[in-house]
Amino acid sequence: THIQRANMKSFSLCILLSLAVTVHCVPLSDVTVQDESFAESYLKKFFNLTEESGPSVRRGVSPLTKKLIEMQSFFGLNITGTLDADTLAMMKKPRCGVPDTNIGQFSTFGNNLKWQKNSLTYRIENYTPDMSVSEVDDSIEKALQVWARVTPLRFTRIKRGTADIMISFARRSHGDYYPFDGPDGTLAHAFAPSNGIGGDAHFDDDENFTFRSNRGYVLFIVAAHEFGHSLGLSHSDDPGALMYPTYSYRNPDTFVLPRDDVRGIQSLYGPNSEKDPSEPENPDTPDVCDSSMVLDAVTTLRGEMLFFKDSFLWRKHPQSNRPQQSLIRSLWPDAPVNIDAAYESRESDKIFLFKDRKFWAYTGYTPVKGYPKTLSSLGLPKTVKKIDAAFYDADSGRTLFFTGNDFFSYNEARRTMDWGYPRRLDYTFQRMPNKVTAAFQYRGFTYIYRGPYIFEYDLRYGRLYRILRNSYFLPCSNF
Repeated sequence: THIQRANMKSFSLCILLSLAVTVHCVPLSDVTVQDESFAESYLKKFFNLTEESGPSVRRGVSPLTKKLIEMQSFFGLNITGTLDADTLAMMKKPRCGVPDTNIGQFSTFGNNLKWQKNSLTYRIENYTPDMSVSEVDDSIEKALQVWARVTPLRFTRIKRGTADIMISFARRSHGDYYPFDGPDGTLAHAFAPSNGIGGDAHFDDDENFTFRSNRGYVLFIVAAHEFGHSLGLSHSDDPGALMYPTYSYRNPDTFVLPRDDVRGIQSLYGPNSEKDPSEPENPDTPDVCDSSMVLDAVTTLRGEMLFFKDSFLWRKHPQSNRPQQSLIRSLWPDAPVNIDAAYESRESDKIFLFKDRKFWAYTGYTPVKGYPKTLSSLGLPKTVKKIDAAFYDADSGRTLFFTGNDFFSYNEARRTMDWGYPRRLDYTFQRMPNKVTAAFQYRGFTYIYRGPYIFEYDLRYGRLYRILRNSYFLPCSNF
């Protein structure tokens, strides 16, 4: 990965904003004059839109169109050059205040903007009332250790005097010309390495910071992101990176710094020669262009297709050829990751996610009370320890559950398992003797995944039509 250099001043400010969990679906007809004005302001602030009037404007390619394309490319949206629904929805998500003009993965502030020493001090000047003193201390220490584990950097806490990284909680105007904005907006900001205010991190005390709960903003995650800026990192367009501009809930107890962030920080400070070999591997973001990738699950959700892999999913609208990647928990904060199966029930307008012996239910993006439930609550035998794949058959009103070489049929209306199951896969699905890895139904056809291959069936006639590759529905979008 090459480093994209950002032209930032030494006091470059990062303002980390919250990620709205709700997803906006705005038809083009609903784009108002206010939306257009908002979009123009957004592009001026984050993508350096200017009021130029040169030859390109006379030829009909407006600066606004060019910046829309730039913004759509950065966020992995369908590149249309117009203010479509997905673009407007992305613009309306609360986000970081640093311009996103670096098209690429991890980035630094440039101009060798880093600490010229490996031993740094930090000081916690005050505390938030949301958490105990020990919880704040623990969150800050662990957030700094995220970066120390993969570099030669070492952090020492001091309790008086001026530290390299001064940490404080404040509301509204707090003396640095970048006032906070009250609850749910700006979560925190930090300054790139330099003298004076450089390296300092400020947290908005109007937010609800938490130790581990997803009902608020996990201080550890916010702080770890901010300290990335304190050490010299800018933002990454990798949706799995800690340095991605928007906040997503991650479990502090299982968090491991993603590989993109490791590459970024080691480009500044080098690797940690004393790294513990027993530590888990730094996860890489799944690549849609990996032809050998085996998906965990595939389903639909209100007209969109969802493709799951590890902690991620891709969302793809039928009218778009460019899938949008995000963390699963950016849509459902309490959802399982590395799931086994998923399906959408048209009967109940719910989507179900399966992992091991449990499954979760959501109405759109809202969790359904009473879940997770066990597989046995569906009527599956207790010998079934996990589901390999599932899909809802619109013609019969049944959901098929695949496990090993067999499958079960579930009556969605009666909420009972059908008699005469399980049956062997090859009883219904030609040339399918082995384990299924994912399944879904689309436009009357059934698609069964086995590894990187897709088998296209017409269940009404019991016929196999084609064998396809993953890229048929999930195209490579590295362009």
